[in-house]
Amino acid sequence: MSKDRLVIFDTTLRDGEQSPGASMTRDEKVRIAKMLEKIGVDVIEAGFAIASVGDFEAVRAVAEAVSESTICSLSRAGVQDIDRAAEALKPAANSRIHTFIATSPIHMQYKLRMEPDAVVERAIMAVKHARNLVADVEFSCEDASRSEFDFLCRIIEQVINAGARTINLPDTVGYGEPGEYGELIGRLLNTIPNADKAIFSVHCHNDLGLAVANSLSAVMHGARQVECTINGLGERAGNAALEEIVMAVRTRHDLFPVDVGIDTSHIVPTSRLVSSITGFPVQPNKAIVGANAFAHESGIHQDGVLKHRETYEIMRAQDVGWHNNKLVLGKHSGRAAFKARLEELGIEIGDDNAMQLAFTRFKELADKKHEIFDEDLQALMNDMQPADRPRPFQYLGLEAVSRTGHHPRADVRLEINGAEQLASAVGDGPVDAAFKAIESAVESGATLQLYSVNAITTGTDSQGEVQVRLERNGQIVNGNGADTDIIVASVKAYLDALNLLADDEARAHPQREGV
Repeated sequence: MSKDRLVIFDTTLRDGEQSPGASMTRDEKVRIAKMLEKIGVDVIEAGFAIASVGDFEAVRAVAEAVSESTICSLSRAGVQDIDRAAEALKPAANSRIHTFIATSPIHMQYKLRMEPDAVVERAIMAVKHARNLVADVEFSCEDASRSEFDFLCRIIEQVINAGARTINLPDTVGYGEPGEYGELIGRLLNTIPNADKAIFSVHCHNDLGLAVANSLSAVMHGARQVECTINGLGERAGNAALEEIVMAVRTRHDLFPVDVGIDTSHIVPTSRLVSSITGFPVQPNKAIVGANAFAHESGIHQDGVLKHRETYEIMRAQDVGWHNNKLVLGKHSGRAAFKARLEELGIEIGDDNAMQLAFTRFKELADKKHEIFDEDLQALMNDMQPADRPRPFQYLGLEAVSRTGHHPRADVRLEINGAEQLASAVGDGPVDAAFKAIESAVESGATLQLYSVNAITTGTDSQGEVQVRLERNGQIVNGNGADTDIIVASVKAYLDALNLLADDEARAHPQREGV
């Protein structure tokens, strides 16, 4: 029996970035977008073009870099928003404008302060205007799960007549329940006269932990697009996780009447990339992409799996990319093998100079660490700043002393705007001392909001990956650093964040509107 195609709409770069502190640079968005294209995502929502100059440039950069996936920009139901989205999307091979307006009584009354008739008129105008600029228009009824059914039928019928070819019914505040939400989608499809002229989509938030369940229930009732994010990233409790949606449909192919065009073997590398860029670690027991997702501690489970895998595993770890964890490189590996492995991981290197620098860094790491894992390569490349990014602050060296009964001290050698400088300070620990030393030299005025350390692999020679989140005047950035010495990794991460603060134009800003 032939199955319908389920469109996978990824909004990691837009809604995912609304997670507090998850701001991404333009270059980071492009890296993630290329991985999303590689795994076969149908639609990539690259941002909210009118939110800021940074977000506009990020949408445009993604549109220029990606050719296989449709590139989408969110916009409110206003002419200025829609024009800005269309301008950002001009380089895209395939583009979509995603316009929205709230449809629930509480949103119309208290947020929009508009009467229902005016909301319908605004929606029709927005869709028509967008269709004059692009062929592919999506319309969202914000807070659909708390909207009145008759009003949803009315506005959806009108916007389909106006040219919308995808209708999104967001569970904006995570209020839905799977049975109720799925039934809503089914009723709308069966009631609206022209429903067959559009794909119905869902966008579910996880406030009650039901985002994936709600999305899958909607699919069972006729939805043919799911909006989701890598690792379930998103504001508040997050969104439906792409990896869970895709693997649920794949694993229960006997139940779901749809197919997805996702190359699942790249799911784990994509998850790691998003985690390292945003500074949001994946919990070990996270489905599909967590470190323990395919681990078996119980003796009974281990015995069963050894005898027959399917006794305790419903999926193969290799199918989602865990086979990429095998050791492949070491200090004797050559440049060709190194380059080939980066390409397999979806990591692109620019010119020969960039490749040589990356290979030199790899060899330095291999001298410290005998076995090089894929995670090490990801961290190494995340730790390398793009050549065109301003780097006024660079790490040169470090001496840190920590003894019982004495205040820890750090001496940090920095290059600040081309001039070498030694900065020293004491602190509550060697990391605190190093950060205070840096601040004594640069006087950034930034506030440290997050300091996170993760062991990249196992073993005492593992690299430590550090994320540092700084805030200054409402601007939030995440810096990354990796090294076998955790204090050095911390200094690198702090300086990376300072360099991002200095790079105002290239940095994308989180959006505060959306579905």
